[in-house]
This record gives sequence, structure tokens and C-alpha cells, in this order.
Amino acid sequence: MKDMMSYKGYLGSVHYSDDDQVFYGKLEYIKALVNYEGMDVTGLRQAFQEAVDDYLALCAAEGLEAERPFKGSFNVRTGCDLHRRAAMYALECGSNLNKVVTEALEQYLLTHSPCRSSD
Repeated sequence: MKDMMSYKGYLGSVHYSDDDQVFYGKLEYIKALVNYEGMDVTGLRQAFQEAVDDYLALCAAEGLEAERPFKGSFNVRTGCDLHRRAAMYALECGSNLNKVVTEALEQYLLTHSPCRSSD
């Protein structure tokens, strides 16, 4: 994955500030704001891993459950007509809306290439 690092199930962004001449990022896909920075790639990776470890330690010390990215559920805003059509389809097929949406998303991701930026 471009511009991302992974550690203990957490994803961290990778950015560069030419003005400050520093690499920086934050933990993605959680609500808590956890930032890190480094002077080079090695320093950035180390700071990212330390940020994850510090976040997990802080949550444990405070008796809080650490947020985990990608819990397996999310809200989808489809509009009334598509919502109705999908619910009716599920009913007619003896299924449920969650299963219809999951199967549709799986099929879409199988048949479409990842988006490419035009940099």
C-alpha cells in the first residue's frame, strides 16, 4: 500500500514536509489523534512503532480499550431508493440487507482495479 506503514494491526500515514525537511504521519482509521515524525525513513518507521506502542500502553494504563481499525462494520449512505431496492432484493432472495451489501462489495472489489492517481 502506497504511503502507509503497518505495525501490530495499525496503519500509519507517510508524508514529507519540504519546508520543515521532516517525514511525518499519524495513525489512520482510528478516532484518537496519534502523530509521529522522523528525519529519515528509518526514523519515521521507529517513531511510528513507538507511537503505536505508546498508544497501547497509555490505553492500558488508563484502563481504556484501545481503538482498533476496521472493526467490521461501517455506515453506508445509499439514498432512500437504493436502500429500498436493496432491502426488497434481500427479502425476495430470503437473505438480509447486510449479506446483500457484503456480497455486492466483495464482487465489486474482485472486478475493479485499485484507483490510480494521475500524478
